[in-house]
Amino acid sequence: MLFLVISTPRPERPTTLIDSRSRYWDWMRPLLQTGQAKSVYARAGRGAVALFDVDSNLTLHRYMNEWSDIIPAHFDVYPLLDEDSAKAFLATQAEEQA
Repeated sequence: MLFLVISTPRPERPTTLIDSRSRYWDWMRPLLQTGQAKSVYARAGRGAVALFDVDSNLTLHRYMNEWSDIIPAHFDVYPLLDEDSAKAFLATQAEEQA
C-alpha cells in the first residue's frame, strides 16, 4: 500500500530542533533500506515528504506516531496507486461501461 505523507512541523524555531531533525534521518534510514519508505525529501523551509510502501494502515499509523514523537507535526496523507494498479482499475471501469 502506497502512501504519500507530507509533514508540517509545529511552528518552533528550527534551530531548537537540530537534534530532533538529525534523529529523524536516523529513524528513516532503516525504513528506506528495507523498502518500507521508498523515498523521503526535506521540504524547503521546514517539513518533509515521504513515500511509504507498507502492508497495512496500522503499519503506517505506527510510523506516523514514531515520526511525530521525534518531530511533532501535522500530517497530510494521500493513498496512492502505482501505474499497474491504476491501469487495472481503468480496465475494470472500461469493462463495466461496455
